[in-house]
Amino acid sequence: MSQNTVAEPRLANLQVLDATLRDLAASDPAIRVLTADSRISGKLEPFAREFPDRVVELGIAEQNLVGVAAGLASCGMKPFVISPACFLTARSLEQIKVDVGYGGNAVRLIGISAGISYGALGASHHSIADYAALRAMPGIPVVAPADNCEAEAAIRLAAATDGPMYVRFGKRALACVHGPASEPVAVERATRLRTGGDVGIIATGETVGIALGAAEALARDGVEATVVSMPMVRPLDTTTLFDVARRVRGLIVAEEHSVHGGLGEACAAALMTEGVPVRFRALGIPDEPIVNGPQLDVLAHYGIGADRLAALAGELLG
Repeated sequence: MSQNTVAEPRLANLQVLDATLRDLAASDPAIRVLTADSRISGKLEPFAREFPDRVVELGIAEQNLVGVAAGLASCGMKPFVISPACFLTARSLEQIKVDVGYGGNAVRLIGISAGISYGALGASHHSIADYAALRAMPGIPVVAPADNCEAEAAIRLAAATDGPMYVRFGKRALACVHGPASEPVAVERATRLRTGGDVGIIATGETVGIALGAAEALARDGVEATVVSMPMVRPLDTTTLFDVARRVRGLIVAEEHSVHGGLGEACAAALMTEGVPVRFRALGIPDEPIVNGPQLDVLAHYGIGADRLAALAGELLG
């Protein structure tokens, strides 16, 4: 795959993960893929067929998974750890803290089936606290790609970065939110996908498409929205955040994560610290036992749907 291009306009980001890793591994013998019985769920069969000696299968043992990856990184390898986000960032949190963060080892942590991707499997399989956990650890960037273009850019950035990184992927096939552009997509900074002076919607990961749908609904009612894709949850692109906040009458942050410790709180803290006055709402999973069901139904239940998000924007402006 070429830089910031994908074969199809609507793929699961995990397919882009596999294709990008195969492209990188063809010219970089240091690339290694480590899984915790997640080769199939991570869509990594093509990589394993092409590079069978580059795959390390640890089984359902996430703590060992991260520990082994840290050891490989300390020996000059470039390990990509692929495991369901709910287990990777919870069961092996101590290893991420000590072996990866404190140890300064360049382990690329890839949390798959993140957020509410597992749907009806319930709270044990949802990953809605991973931003909060990893944002509290020094030196670990947190990235949530919104589409195939951002997914490829995130993997290439992780491979090129001499340090740890956490990249979060869901399961659904995703429509491209980035149209034809004169410059490559970059996840290090936020991207304005739509510009309007009434309300700003900053979203990350799979909520970006929902935010664009809300903007279209608002436009039909004469309300113009700025929509921003913010793939880098940490460190935050405060330059774009402050600029958007100063240009609109209200600002909403949407994410597939708990309202505690995620992008919404990060944006609110940055705005308050900078002294930027704007009407503000953070939209995420509330502080209550989460309901079970298909991903988009659960998100809509909590107001993270195009129509509900548009209604919230109207209330904020009203």
